[in-house]
Amino acid sequence: MTDRLETDKRVDRRAFVSELLALTPDALVVTGLGSASYDVFAAGDRDKNYYLWGAMGGAAALGLGLALAQPGRSVVVITGDGEQLMGIGALGAIAVKQPDNLTIVVLDNGHFGETGMQRSHSSLGANLVEIARGFGIGKARSVDSLAQVHESARGILARDGTAFLQVFVEANEPPRALPPRDGPFIKNRFRTALGLQPF
Repeated sequence: MTDRLETDKRVDRRAFVSELLALTPDALVVTGLGSASYDVFAAGDRDKNYYLWGAMGGAAALGLGLALAQPGRSVVVITGDGEQLMGIGALGAIAVKQPDNLTIVVLDNGHFGETGMQRSHSSLGANLVEIARGFGIGKARSVDSLAQVHESARGILARDGTAFLQVFVEANEPPRALPPRDGPFIKNRFRTALGLQPF
């Protein structure tokens, strides 16, 4: 078995997320727990960011519901390999529904960053792109260059089919940029940005 941590090119996670969000300013963004939330917040807080703090494995499922409820808007889930592995079954439901406006972006550093940087399944042989394709997500591909961010953004803006991007990122820990932790505030701010009344 090839050690993917040794052989694959890696992208600076903060640079990739920042540029992707700059190119898709109107996208609705759902983040997975931990570093994905920190990366999105570091790129600039937006009312259309829905940060998940403790919904382990729930980001893709939440993104699916949002994409179905808001078919005229681009929905981007930005999460990590560990969080996506915890919610791997959500890819099956996403493949069944195939919303045109949903893109899942997995920032894959090959580690469980929130529990001590143990190596994750994706660096030990599990191929997340092939898993996504196996569920039925045809537009599943890997990203290993910052130059690919433009192609990724074009797909998000086009809303021409469900996409899954496994972005190989460096296994480092940038300084934490902590988004709001108040769940009702995040929810109500997000609803207001969608033109809905707060609960």
